[in-house]
Amino acid sequence: MYRKTNRIMLVLKNGNRNIIGASVGTEELGHLEMVGSIVHQLTRNLTEKQIEDSGFAPYFVDHTTGVYPTAASGFPWSAASMQVKGDPIADLNEDLGAEQKARVTYDNILRLVDDPDVIEPIKFLREREVVHYQRFGEGLRLLTDKLNSKNYYAFNPGFDRMPKEK
Repeated sequence: MYRKTNRIMLVLKNGNRNIIGASVGTEELGHLEMVGSIVHQLTRNLTEKQIEDSGFAPYFVDHTTGVYPTAASGFPWSAASMQVKGDPIADLNEDLGAEQKARVTYDNILRLVDDPDVIEPIKFLREREVVHYQRFGEGLRLLTDKLNSKNYYAFNPGFDRMPKEK
């Protein structure tokens, strides 16, 4: 059904891309690893005074300078933050939203930093979020183009039978 290409993603035999077949989840875990590495490199040599003065003390008390995935607010990452409904249209829209939120986060980081060793990897990660957004958008378009219904939001194409055209 699929053929391999020199790209990171798979391509359907008819030439349409399929983000679902790609290793986007694996790449996103790589993003987490890269950001965690940047945070560790920036914090590993802090003095006690720098830790206290920077507002880093509450994190340091719990995690020293270990990488513990949290939002900037301190809220820890959890699988509970992932939204999955089992409906391809709902899930692809959620994926689109997640990619945009990640891009905005990287935009905000770029507004706050002036270290080229931080800026360059963050710019790379931001570019990947844009590509993921485009691929998920293509996946949503391909899905809705294949549905034989004028009102495809009225049912779950991954579970329900598609209504017949009248």
